Amino acid sequence: MKALMSLEDYLDGWARTGEAGAVAKTVLSLASAGRLISGLAAQGPLAGSMSAVVGHSNDGDGQKELDRITNIQVIEGLKGAPVACIASEELDGPMATGKDDAPLCVAVDPLDGSSNIDANVTIGTIFSILPRLKDAPGAGEAHFFQPGTKQLAAGYIIYGPQTSMVLTVGEGAHIFTLDPADRKYKLTSANLQVPAETREFAINASNYRHWDAGIRRYIDSCLEGAQGGRAKNFNMRWVGSMVAECHRILMRGGIYLYPGDTREGYAEGRLRLIYEGNPVAFLMDQAGGAATTGQMRILDVEPTSIHQRIPLIFGSAEEVAVAESYQGNGAASAERSPLFARRGLFRS
Repeated sequence: MKALMSLEDYLDGWARTGEAGAVAKTVLSLASAGRLISGLAAQGPLAGSMSAVVGHSNDGDGQKELDRITNIQVIEGLKGAPVACIASEELDGPMATGKDDAPLCVAVDPLDGSSNIDANVTIGTIFSILPRLKDAPGAGEAHFFQPGTKQLAAGYIIYGPQTSMVLTVGEGAHIFTLDPADRKYKLTSANLQVPAETREFAINASNYRHWDAGIRRYIDSCLEGAQGGRAKNFNMRWVGSMVAECHRILMRGGIYLYPGDTREGYAEGRLRLIYEGNPVAFLMDQAGGAATTGQMRILDVEPTSIHQRIPLIFGSAEEVAVAESYQGNGAASAERSPLFARRGLFRS
């Protein structure tokens, strides 16, 4: 069997010195934290009540015990990296590391999908690595108000049947699987390419009544199947863990939608631009996919707050473009496109 390239060897070949070398060290620090989190997640209830709610964020989201622990593990792991400040979904604001001259800042969602802990469903750690701004204070929020196009690296560590780091440093999207024998991450899929077309969508359909007309029309067109204007059948998926949805789409295509809706607190969706939207959009961009708010490319959005939420649609490029086309001017859009010609299955 051919030996697989390790994450260390890949990064060593990519980055020799300077900023790239700092990025490589930071990725390896995150990978090390991921090993510890993987072991803890694998223990499940043997490690205690990891799904117990132990606190709440400033906007009311529940913080579970495993959220708390993974946040600590990631921060501890980054202490040895060339990072000036860390923004975590579990913290109210950025945290200084004491290395004010370090060249990088890291935004991280330590545990995506924590609502699924008890159900033994795939969860993950999402990260984004940004350059430290020279004219901003050490732990200032301004470091994180850079558009996603400024990311130097991004990805996630997924804890499922296998633990893997999915990574981009701007040269393609790659999967490094954690070998349980020697605990090394090894390159198992290089230069991922998301199929441009798909017949699979992921959305929480129970919120249909809260969506705007454009999202409803798009989902109606999928549900109408071969008898509808698009003349093809779709399957629906919904895991409730974005890293699980993203991983499936990277491997076989699909589209994921978490739009804004009319519920209180959901006008801009529930996913965070800095911790979730930007890193996933960078991966999709590098794998030939696409990511949009429904109105504009995610990577072009200028962040305005550290915990900013944003509508998120990502996946197979052609399907994302179709979904985006439905975000037009209501009846005018319906009149322009034959895709809107039939009544949806949910309409009265």
